[in-house]
Order: sequence, then structure tokens, then C-alpha cells
Amino acid sequence: MSTRNPVETLYSDHQRWLVSWLHKRTGCSQQAADFAQDTFLRVLLAEHRQPVAATLSEPRHFLVTIAKRVMIDSFRRQSVERAYLEVLARQPESFELSAEERLIILQTLQALDRMLDGLGRRAKAAFLMSQLQGLTYPQIAEQLQISVSSVTKYMARATEHCLLFVMDNPL
Repeated sequence: MSTRNPVETLYSDHQRWLVSWLHKRTGCSQQAADFAQDTFLRVLLAEHRQPVAATLSEPRHFLVTIAKRVMIDSFRRQSVERAYLEVLARQPESFELSAEERLIILQTLQALDRMLDGLGRRAKAAFLMSQLQGLTYPQIAEQLQISVSSVTKYMARATEHCLLFVMDNPL
């Protein structure tokens, strides 16, 4: 008698289907396979926090939802990397970073992007203006054409959002 756990069953029953579904969307079999593996890795990690695989009534819908998030995260990481490389390419030749420094900066930018995900456009802009550009609340208010009290609220929201992210995603 086989005693497979629910994630193993989910994987064996739907992995090929998921790779096919992803391949239709990406046009690349390798990328589809990578996304499928990342999807099942997220399922496995989530299962340790709160088991759900055994009770799924629509496992393919569940997998598609997670796979879409995996694709979005991947595209967001690629976007951050492209933007970083563009900025780096515009730097003078005397400004050169080692491969390790580039990787650290890129990973930091990707982590920051993940941390700010879900924060409203204006709150995100206010937070970045304050933290990266060192602008004061009145300067931010002027640039965003909002009141200083709105900047204060956005900064409070952004700070809370970041703290909750760090609490949920320890280093």
C-alpha cells in the first residue's frame, strides 16, 4: 500500500499538465519546467506552514494561481535586473563593481522590490523618495502634488508594510 503525502500526489498527478500549461504561456520548455518546479517548491513550503494539498477540490486552479505568481515574480526580478544593468551601463568606466558587488546590489534591489510589493503607487513613491533620495516630507509632497499629511500617512503605511514583510520573511 502506497502512503504518498498529498504534495507528492499533487506533483505526480499534475506536474506534466502544469509544465504544458506554462509552456503554452512562455513558449519555452525550459522556462516552463523551471516555473513548474518553483511552483511545487512554493506548494511544499506552504504545506509546512498550513497543510492544504490534501483538501484541494480544484488542484489545477490552485497550481495555476501559484504558477502565475511565480511568473510575475520572475518577470519582476528580470525587470529590476534590466533597470539595474541599464543604470550600470551609464556609469563612467572608472566606476566599476566586482561581480560579487553587482550580485549583492541586484539581490538587494530584488528584495526591496518584493518588500514594497502590494504597497500603493504613491506610498511606494513617497517611501523611495524619502529613503533613497533623502527628500523631506514637504519636498515629497511638492513632487507628488499632495499634502504633507498625506506623505506622513503614506510613510506610516510603508513603514508598517515593510515591518510586516520583515516579520513574515526573516533573514
